Amino acid sequence: MAAAGICFSAKAAPGDTTWVYANNVKLTGYGNYDSSITFPSTGKTYRSIYMIFTLGKYMCAGYNPALPGTGAGETGWCGDWDYTVQNYLITPRGQTFELGRFITPYANALSPRTPWTATQTYVYDITDYAPVLHDSALMRIAFSGYSGGFTGNIVFMFIEGTPDRDVTGLNRVWGGSFGYGDTSGHGANWIDVHFPTVNNIAPEFTQSATLKFTVTGHGSDGNGCCEFMSHNYQVLLNGSTIANTAIWRNTCGINELYPQSGTWLYDRGNWCPGAIVYSNFHNLPGITAGTEYSLGLTFDPYVGGGSYTTEATLFYYGGMKKTLDASIDQIISPTNDGNYFRENPICGSPVIHIKNRGSATINSVTFQYGISDTATKTYTWTGTLSTFEETDVTLPPLSQLNNIAGDTTIDFKFTAKIISVNNSPDADPTNNSMTSYFMAAPLWPSSFKVLFYTNNEAITANPAICETSWLIYDMNNNIVAQRTNADISKLYTDTIKLGTGYYRLQIYDSSCDGLQWWVNAASGNGITAGYINVENLKRVLIPMKGYNYSGSYNNDFGCGFTQYFYTIDTSEGVSNISESSLAIEAYPNPAQNMVNVNITGLQQVSGRLQVIDALGRVVSEMACNDAHQQINVGDLVSGVYTILFINNDGTGNRLTTRLLIAK
Repeated sequence: MAAAGICFSAKAAPGDTTWVYANNVKLTGYGNYDSSITFPSTGKTYRSIYMIFTLGKYMCAGYNPALPGTGAGETGWCGDWDYTVQNYLITPRGQTFELGRFITPYANALSPRTPWTATQTYVYDITDYAPVLHDSALMRIAFSGYSGGFTGNIVFMFIEGTPDRDVTGLNRVWGGSFGYGDTSGHGANWIDVHFPTVNNIAPEFTQSATLKFTVTGHGSDGNGCCEFMSHNYQVLLNGSTIANTAIWRNTCGINELYPQSGTWLYDRGNWCPGAIVYSNFHNLPGITAGTEYSLGLTFDPYVGGGSYTTEATLFYYGGMKKTLDASIDQIISPTNDGNYFRENPICGSPVIHIKNRGSATINSVTFQYGISDTATKTYTWTGTLSTFEETDVTLPPLSQLNNIAGDTTIDFKFTAKIISVNNSPDADPTNNSMTSYFMAAPLWPSSFKVLFYTNNEAITANPAICETSWLIYDMNNNIVAQRTNADISKLYTDTIKLGTGYYRLQIYDSSCDGLQWWVNAASGNGITAGYINVENLKRVLIPMKGYNYSGSYNNDFGCGFTQYFYTIDTSEGVSNISESSLAIEAYPNPAQNMVNVNITGLQQVSGRLQVIDALGRVVSEMACNDAHQQINVGDLVSGVYTILFINNDGTGNRLTTRLLIAK
């Protein structure tokens, strides 16, 4: 990686890219981390400009991730908390613009997605800041964290070409972190005093104007304000309200960066731990060159505490540069991009994200797509996309994705390309193609078992129906197997038999806390733990990407989980074997500390578990009234043991399995 301030530039044709390297620092605690930077000089135009922030990790001196903040001589927490990161551009004229914001994840190094080597990338489209992205400047990372453990690396990507429209002017209107709530009772402390009405005149060549407003809620009073309580703000144009927007993010339970080592799935004041912060864009109608107008911003009245961190930038635009222009902005699947972790790996149908960047409405787009060194397919999407509207496009199934299922030896390359728009040539071919690298989806056996032990969270009281369910969909999105409306606290074992094809296993959880979450156990709220295990017919677990079968993050998936897979067989159907197959299983095996014991085939589990050593001695015994039990074997020496379950119902059922303890 090049040192900060070095710019790699060349005499580029449209679509060529210039990279500018900025900050590359350890974030050790609260403060500003500045880097001098040299952008390209004026005289060139850029189709798109991106800021790419890569969040990394480092180990703090004396830190123990198993006991953060408690070990003698250690420095305390290290990347274990959600901190606000704001990225500011400071121009030689003293102008300050926040280019992007995100919140760090709860990133304890023992969490499966955040080891010491973990990175997460945040990409911001900052094309509209082009008028100030030239020559020398200062780039600032404002880190609001009381401990270290994270690294920050910023790179800028300038793609030459014609922008969608010229920016005729921009200026920062308001910004800062301010307390929210009038504790005096007479309005003197309202946050609104920091957002005085401003009077403006639109600059020459302006045809439209937009207010970009970024706001996140922090702190917590008795009502949870402002992190865990939703309020609204209002945008006023010439004294009239043109927008009333909630400061809230209700998608934390489907966070792409999961599981995390903290309360990652709680919805919050317009942010989620580990995720980019989305800005709101408010069109200001009727603004053209020379228009005089006033702009204001107010918040809902409130008595309490907490604060909002804000940034407001006003953009003026000229006319559209192109008439008919569609772009491919993202490959959602197949890709290895961690920002689409939940959607991958796939078989069957790729998904891409497109945008209308021209003045004409788009009614059809023809695509060509495929995997490198294989035959491509062509597909025409139809619909309606007005200027700057965007949408996800699901492409028809690609047989090559099925053919490579199970091949984990290499990363494959996928390319999608726009061939025509509205049956005509696209005005800007430089944004028509995108490539991704990806892992193949798994190849599963055509027959397997789904072991589903429900927790006691119910969506209906009488009868008590579990809030969690699973379904398997085929290539035509038909349900071919399911376990829905299940009783609470009950084990279901289903044998699945599928025909050749690709499928999607989907788990849904209506309260968005998975089947097991450490907060429920730690809070003593009475919510029990459940699990879903997928096994082959020999009772060996089938791994699923991002799904944890055991440990501290067992079944911690938030609102749901998706796994695509491919099978090769000729039969299909579902049979419930809960009443016909008695079995006991212990895992992990070999074990060191904790062992999970699953008992299947019994409607009612009521008995006791014994751990017996090689000499026949009972070295551990406990009551067992649950189909899923944990045994602490941390005090036992290495060796071969027998786990015995004895049923108390008089049926004489005795189940045994072997366990190896290796330390």
